[in-house]
Amino acid sequence: MKRRAYWSMLLVAAMGIASTAAMAADTGHYLLGDTAAKTPGKPAPGLLLMGGGDRNFDALRWFMKKAGNGHIVVLRASQAGEIGEEFFNEVGGIQSVETFVFNDREAASDPKVLAALKRADGIFIAGGDQSRYVRYWRGTPVAAALDAHVRAGKPLGGTSAGLAMLGDYLYGAMDGGSQISPRALADPLGAENTIETDFLHLALLKGVVTDTHFSERNRLGRLIAFVAKAESMAGKPLIGLGVDEDAAVAVEGDGTARVYATSPMAGATVVRGGFAKQVEDEAMQLDRVDTVGAGPDSVLHLPDGRVERPVFQRHYAVRDGVLTALDAPLLVIHGGAGVEPGDLSKDEEAAARAALEAALRAGHAKLQSGGSSVDAVAATITVLEDAPQFNAGRGAVFTHDGRNELDTSLMDGATGKAGAAAGLYRVKNPITLARAIMDKSKHVMMVGDGAEMFAKEQGIALVDPAYFRTEKRWRQLQKALAEEKNAQAANTPLVLPGKAYFGTVGALALDAQGRLAAGTSTGGMTNKRYGRVGDSPIIGAGTWADQRCAVSGTGWGEFYIRDAAAHEICARVRLAGQSIDRASDGVINRDIPKAGGDGGAIALDAQGVAAFPFNTGGMYRGWIGADGVPHVAIYKTDTLPLPAY
Repeated sequence: MKRRAYWSMLLVAAMGIASTAAMAADTGHYLLGDTAAKTPGKPAPGLLLMGGGDRNFDALRWFMKKAGNGHIVVLRASQAGEIGEEFFNEVGGIQSVETFVFNDREAASDPKVLAALKRADGIFIAGGDQSRYVRYWRGTPVAAALDAHVRAGKPLGGTSAGLAMLGDYLYGAMDGGSQISPRALADPLGAENTIETDFLHLALLKGVVTDTHFSERNRLGRLIAFVAKAESMAGKPLIGLGVDEDAAVAVEGDGTARVYATSPMAGATVVRGGFAKQVEDEAMQLDRVDTVGAGPDSVLHLPDGRVERPVFQRHYAVRDGVLTALDAPLLVIHGGAGVEPGDLSKDEEAAARAALEAALRAGHAKLQSGGSSVDAVAATITVLEDAPQFNAGRGAVFTHDGRNELDTSLMDGATGKAGAAAGLYRVKNPITLARAIMDKSKHVMMVGDGAEMFAKEQGIALVDPAYFRTEKRWRQLQKALAEEKNAQAANTPLVLPGKAYFGTVGALALDAQGRLAAGTSTGGMTNKRYGRVGDSPIIGAGTWADQRCAVSGTGWGEFYIRDAAAHEICARVRLAGQSIDRASDGVINRDIPKAGGDGGAIALDAQGVAAFPFNTGGMYRGWIGADGVPHVAIYKTDTLPLPAY
């Protein structure tokens, strides 16, 4: 009896050990097709580097052909067999696809997994949490099998985290986070830049650091930081290779590669390393970073990163951890949101477009002659203030008392200096006063008579208030007064549409030295009382510029003030690492309408990326780049090509 109990206990213990072992090697398995079917073609060497958009079917068909249209094994560490279903049912042209989902490191020694990898004609690493791949596979039979697969002349691919794993040096995200460019550049040698190596050993990616979801997630800065840290480990120059979400790089066995893209701007970016040694616990400082773009018509050579027929060659600097474009001047303008289709006659529309183009050319001339971003913004806004088509300067609207009251502001992103003025009625070009306040006083904002006294002392042009009168604006006041009178007679509150609060001009510039500036000028709102001041002269509300971001707003000023809209956009760029497009859209098209306001803005980052968010039927807007060709638009339905970056 005792012996029987003893053996029973041993059996239970053995079952427990076996059960534990089975649980330890925890791998999900999904199979489609017939693994015994003959491979139609002969597998050939190749690497498929996908930036995160798995539905790049042309690139995937290239990969399947490299695998002889035979048997594919997909490896991942999350989700299930979805990508295998896409490969088999939608991409097609293969005999089978097996997907293994790893949940622990022990599974990397699973004989079933290793047997599948050995017989695979092509292996593909899916996206997910790349730190799991490092923890689960580095130094295991799976990693050895991947190296052996490539040495045998068979294709290997990866997307998103799966691509990040293929580089000689890789960002492992070992702290459980996802690094953003501002943090990465703020301390390139810091612990958050978790650079790993000795994972795979692929000759075509020797000395290459890879990154994914590139332009979509604003990752140029962090790739530069990753290269810098990897170089500190390697003791030699390296290169970075960033692949856009809508692109895939197909690398032949001889290292020549082409780009497959599913959107017009998508491609790959090569970052040339050889950076100066960085200092521990300090922000990155680099005088120059060279990048080269590869598109569908380019030929990329790996591992040296040479590009034939590049789509761009761009140069940057990193100053105190801020990435800035060099030799790529750009000017962005607005003439106010709220214009709707049908508001303008044909002649008025043509005049507005001509004025926008003239303003762009004036600012561009400053940039081309070596002027600063501040020079360009001031010159641009001066032209807009002189144009009666816009609610600023000469075209300012009237207050309830039949006066024109002008507000303005200007900010230099390189120094943080700013100047602003409100309640002006004789300064011909208010932006020139904002410049004088910034440059020649100890103050930031001046108002009313005091501001005009300072303007006179500085020799700034003053005019008779009648200069600002235009018949169109006077008629608008009379209409507003009549509506107000009728509402009072009917004892009903006068509810003004958001459009009544609109009307500003603004400009942003990035000069050849990578310095940003922003300026805004306005005539306020028709029929305003009590010395009301909107957001335009308030630094942080209607205008903001710093080293990495510049914004000028146009909309319902009260809401822009409450949200500190211009600063909030740039704070999201700086602190959350958001792209300028995402940050400006979030504030202008989500936060402000949610609070009850509306309007628009222009935004520009130090890398030369511009955004034009607005939530009305139109916004006078435009830009001009180094080629000197102005691009302008008015209505939401107008096509405005964005600056290439």
